Amino acid sequence: MAVQDKIRSIREMYQLTQEDMAEKMGVSPSAYAKLERGETKLSFDKLEKIAEIFKMTVTDLTKHNGNIVFWINESGDYYTANHYTNTESLTIELEKMKLSLEFLNQIIAQKDSEIATLKEIIQLMKKEIS
Repeated sequence: MAVQDKIRSIREMYQLTQEDMAEKMGVSPSAYAKLERGETKLSFDKLEKIAEIFKMTVTDLTKHNGNIVFWINESGDYYTANHYTNTESLTIELEKMKLSLEFLNQIIAQKDSEIATLKEIIQLMKKEIS
């Protein structure tokens, strides 16, 4: 997998748009799009910035270790599977998944809290109307 393809895949995994990445990197959206398409060479400074955004090292971003990594998008348009050749890679991936799950659980808890508040407001409004 070419570096630009890996960057695109990771960006999509983080659910960031090209515009989000451009803003984080301080470049125009068209300049960032050219990086992802491989039309512009990636300087080391840009690779460092991208790696920083993804919370990984430049080495991890650019190395090809033979692992097969595919991602499932929200609509499930394509099947994915992961294969890891060492425990360190697996441990890192598990930690990422745990963090994602924790984040999703926080969003669900926030949603549940908002629903409960809205139900209370509805009950209060019904009492006022009666």
